[in-house]
Amino acid sequence: MVAGGGSIGGGVSAQAQWAGTPSIKGSSESIRMALLTLSLVGLQVTWNVEMTYCTPYLLELGLTKSKISLVWVAGPLSGLIMQPIVGVVADRSKSRWGRRRPFMVCGTVLVCFFLLLLGFTKEVVHHFIPDKESAKGATIVLAVLSIYGIDFAINAVQGSCRGLIVDTLPISKQQSGSSWASRMVAVGSLVGYAAGAIDLKSVFGTMLGDSQFKQLTSVAALCLCITVSITSWAVTERILIHDGNEEGADFGPLHVLSEIAHTAMNLPRSIQAICYVQFWAWIGWFPFLFYSTTWVGEIYLRYDAPADAKAAGDLTGQVGRIGSMALIAFSIITFVMSVILPFFVKSPDEEGPGFTPRPPASIASFVTEFEKYKPSLLTTWTVSHCIFAGSMIMAPFVQSLRSATIIVAACGISWAISCWAPFTFLGVEINRLSHTGHSYGHLGRNSIELESPVQLHLNHGLEEASGSSGESSGKYLGIMNLYTTLPQFVGTGISWVVFSLLEPGKSPELSKESDPSEHHSTDGPNAIGVCLFIGAVCAVFAALATRRLKRLQGH
Repeated sequence: MVAGGGSIGGGVSAQAQWAGTPSIKGSSESIRMALLTLSLVGLQVTWNVEMTYCTPYLLELGLTKSKISLVWVAGPLSGLIMQPIVGVVADRSKSRWGRRRPFMVCGTVLVCFFLLLLGFTKEVVHHFIPDKESAKGATIVLAVLSIYGIDFAINAVQGSCRGLIVDTLPISKQQSGSSWASRMVAVGSLVGYAAGAIDLKSVFGTMLGDSQFKQLTSVAALCLCITVSITSWAVTERILIHDGNEEGADFGPLHVLSEIAHTAMNLPRSIQAICYVQFWAWIGWFPFLFYSTTWVGEIYLRYDAPADAKAAGDLTGQVGRIGSMALIAFSIITFVMSVILPFFVKSPDEEGPGFTPRPPASIASFVTEFEKYKPSLLTTWTVSHCIFAGSMIMAPFVQSLRSATIIVAACGISWAISCWAPFTFLGVEINRLSHTGHSYGHLGRNSIELESPVQLHLNHGLEEASGSSGESSGKYLGIMNLYTTLPQFVGTGISWVVFSLLEPGKSPELSKESDPSEHHSTDGPNAIGVCLFIGAVCAVFAALATRRLKRLQGH
């Protein structure tokens, strides 16, 4: 049998020899799908805890925002390095436990170790360096190293979890698996933000730590362990006996990267246009995803917080809870829009010249009239960029928690479409390239799945639905991932410049233990607000790039 899926450029050949049959425990298909994808809940909770709390935590430790922006290089760097390497090694693994689960379990152990190390950094450093002043620098270094450890390890887990879904399901169930994966990602987001919004000390006491951040890292580690363990227990993989390649064949990381680079230099114009949209859109989304929680919390502390709140201690916990409330609203709107909008937007197969809707006769006239007013997905995608730009352009001028929350929540509309549209169009283009002479394959609404852009390169379910070759589909999905990862480096550079110019000192809202002479001024616009404003400008360029894509497709 041929492997059901593999990493980019490193798939197993058609002569591979296998033992056993993949299976999932469970009495019904829904239970089996839930068990297969449950690990993504724990993954998403961990991502949310990191993105929600790490920035205010590092600010509280005394790190400046300009230096924190460089810390966040860990995310895109780990994605570029770990995903291809782990994918290639796992593809050729002959472990008796399967190709994916050993990496899932080992990666989870590392993620949990670094999570707990991050949460209890002060205690670990104090154990070795009792002097409080001497320990400050070591605490910051250990916290940053922990964040890098989390990012590199979690990328290995993430790649293995996605690969397990592809490897385990038959072609006919790939889209269903992708759909369930999307639901689990949404559930993980809501659980993560909800946990951040609750005062966990009132729930657990001091059992999991004496601060909100310590308790959240413990909860995230526990959640990841439980969900990955359940998925690993429920799934049985095929065992690779022989990969069909000659000994010493070159399938290393350099081979993978060279394959992607060659394809990236020779992209079809339409796919290149989709990637350009992603590039500009993700420069805009970067500051929102990494700094919006801190921005909302700083707005609260600067303009709305009572004096006793500022003196109460655990400012990281306060900022995290306030920011999480805004992001809960953002997540709810994202989820609702992802369910509702597909019914009001034309999918690409409906826009092809050969498509004729055939509703029941009793409602035919209504449906025909309604179809006239449905916007195309390209138009909807363009509007989503404009909504995001319109919201973020107001960020530097916000002076109340309510306004900040409304702006963050409104971006949920754009996020839902931005997670949905790129996959849809890339799938249509791959399908078209695979069927020469056909303008579009029929990828109906039910086959279009919402996916987190951070995970673009792992949605192999699209490959099966489009009927394209695994090689081409994998490469194009990998290149799309590059166009969502590279903008994060650009966003990091922009953030570093803005923070260095506007807030070169330590945070007066959070870094209470440092000398007041080291604090930056709170006069003028918030530096994160300015980064969000620049993101709005990039969203305008993304909208223009989307219009160019529309012209290329002849709409």
